[in-house]
Amino acid sequence: MLSRLGALLQEAVGAREPSIDLLEAFVEHWKGITHYYIESTDENTPAKKTDIPWRLRQMLDILVYEERQQTAAGEAGPCLEYLLQHKILETLCTLGKAEYPPGMRQQVFQFFSKVLAQVQHPLLHYLNVHRPVQKLLRLGGTVPGSQTEKEEVQFTTVLCSKIQQDPALLTYILEGKKIVSRKKSSKEPITLPREAASIQDKDHPHSKSPDLSPCKAQALTAQLPAETEEPDGGVGESNLITSLIGLCKSKKGRVALKAQENLLLLVSVASQAAATYLVHSSPCCPAIVEHLCQLYQSMPTFLDPADIAALEGISWRLPSAPSDEASFPGKDALAAFLGWFDYCDHLITEAHVVVADALAKAVAEKLFMEILQPHLLHVSEQSVLTSTALLTAMLRQLHSPALLREAVAFLLGADPQPAAPEDGPRTLCAHLIGHCDHLSDEISITTLRLFEELLQKPHEQVLRSLVLCNLEGRHYVARGSPEPESYEDTLDLEEDPYFTDGFLNSSFQPSAKPPPAPATNSDGKTAVTEIVNSFLCLVPEEAKTSAFLEETGYDTYVHDAYGLFQECSSRVSPWGWPLGPTPLDPHEPERPFFEGHFLRMLFDRMSRILEQPYSLNLQVTSVLSRLALFPHPLIHEYLLDPYINLAPGCRSLFSVLVRVIGDLMQRIQRVPQFPGKLLLVRKQLMGQVPGEQLDHQTLLQGVVVLEEFCKELAAIAFVKFPPHSPHLHLSPPQEGHV
Repeated sequence: MLSRLGALLQEAVGAREPSIDLLEAFVEHWKGITHYYIESTDENTPAKKTDIPWRLRQMLDILVYEERQQTAAGEAGPCLEYLLQHKILETLCTLGKAEYPPGMRQQVFQFFSKVLAQVQHPLLHYLNVHRPVQKLLRLGGTVPGSQTEKEEVQFTTVLCSKIQQDPALLTYILEGKKIVSRKKSSKEPITLPREAASIQDKDHPHSKSPDLSPCKAQALTAQLPAETEEPDGGVGESNLITSLIGLCKSKKGRVALKAQENLLLLVSVASQAAATYLVHSSPCCPAIVEHLCQLYQSMPTFLDPADIAALEGISWRLPSAPSDEASFPGKDALAAFLGWFDYCDHLITEAHVVVADALAKAVAEKLFMEILQPHLLHVSEQSVLTSTALLTAMLRQLHSPALLREAVAFLLGADPQPAAPEDGPRTLCAHLIGHCDHLSDEISITTLRLFEELLQKPHEQVLRSLVLCNLEGRHYVARGSPEPESYEDTLDLEEDPYFTDGFLNSSFQPSAKPPPAPATNSDGKTAVTEIVNSFLCLVPEEAKTSAFLEETGYDTYVHDAYGLFQECSSRVSPWGWPLGPTPLDPHEPERPFFEGHFLRMLFDRMSRILEQPYSLNLQVTSVLSRLALFPHPLIHEYLLDPYINLAPGCRSLFSVLVRVIGDLMQRIQRVPQFPGKLLLVRKQLMGQVPGEQLDHQTLLQGVVVLEEFCKELAAIAFVKFPPHSPHLHLSPPQEGHV
């Protein structure tokens, strides 16, 4: 029988006989498949060892060939009409669900995929196509490690490609029973033409089709599980979305990656209506975020922040952790979470704006608010450490504007207002700033890293909330008082309690004579050389050690600062910041000034630089350097201009450093052999000599950090205030020149 049917098909296709011969061959192959279930008694023979795969391939070839021979474009041929009219796809879906013979589901997936991909006539609009497609989707993507994962992901690839080409198909594939029934009358398949309907089966002359007789159907369905009634179109049903999410969890890397690419294709549909349907009538956003939350909760309750920070390069395309990195408990779970978070961020970047906004809000609500926030505010130090480090890692990977907007609102609040000194920590931001000054140095360092990462994000509200909203109005500048005539007047050393007569008469003198009155440009700004020298000369020569080790020092900082400043300027250029500060009204009365909780915390930490651990000092100065790089005139003035005339009770970064130097001058008089010990500590920090515990080691390490920080601020001032250009465009300076 097989040879006769094969010859018949070859004759029909090769000799290009009239379409009636193609239909007869098509019907014959379908009848051969259905007869297998009546005649076969061996339940263990795999489907691939029967003639079913061959017959399905012949049916596909006939459909494709028939379509190519159609003279009228857009019309369905008799074989395609037969497939639709006699619900062949419905029957195949039932056979695939029964998984009889073994491996039949795999054959059904392959046939569906090839028919939808190779037949150009629009099919998914027909009820007798999209209904079995929905049923077939419910068979896959539900059991991890399924034997048909490869075929399932190929099937979803075809569906997502079709939806990308025609977004209106989305509702046909995702809808439930109620929506289907409403469209049933308008989407019934076309009727068979008279000549096709008149074909009589040679073996069964009284039947119009090879469909099973009632008794044969009963024999077949006795082996199949009963079909469950289709549920209403709720978000809990299994459909294309849940199938894709299930395949994304596959242990097979290629299957998971292809499923993620398919989901990405689905959410990037250009149609507003389709995107709205995805958001409001499908489980798209909840399912994606639910998996993200499950991955978060599957991680160990405590992870070392250093391990989290070291795990870089995780992306959704390469979610596994690099094998060459050191292993630690929870590494694979962490890599899986960060990989899926990166995927969510990429989805939001590429998705239609309606889907992107909804998905970003879902991440913020379910992950940030419901899971992360309680951990960030927990009394357990381990919980605070792990959640803060994980949030920092997420910020590092975050690039989509919509998710960044939600993250900033979560961390800083939707409408930040200038703070008052007496304000308590009512917001999450206030709590996090408090963590930067925590009793635990590790929590302080980890939270400072979070803020440093946040400052590098391209969102104007970050800097406005943390710094600018408190500097606006320039109330830190004294009103109605003349400009200082000399450097000494600005520093007011004689009135500073740290700069006593004993200090001024001691053997430790500043590294250079106090400079003359600062030179000013035509616009009234202090000349850059005066600012640079103020920072470079701040640390006395007796407390400097970099020159003894032939380091490049300041020139290296200038080179690094130039690149960082260009990067920062490019990031903030769309925000339209002014070129200069608003002129002061000399008649305006002075008002109380508060630098804000963030700057107050940083200044307080900076004032204790001689008492804090080396790693904490590095992080504090790193955050201050990031702030100083921003090209905003108020930040220029408040953080980098030593000559501003501060209002009573106010402090600037330079005034904090001056007081630290005064404190240093008193402390080092009590340290025997201070210069030699300081040089030894620097060599230890550079790894030139073995590390050994010394007396006053914290103080000595703080002095090294202080010297380097002053050089870094001088370099930042140089690249921000170029001597010959008011527009902050400059070439890299030559080494050794200021």
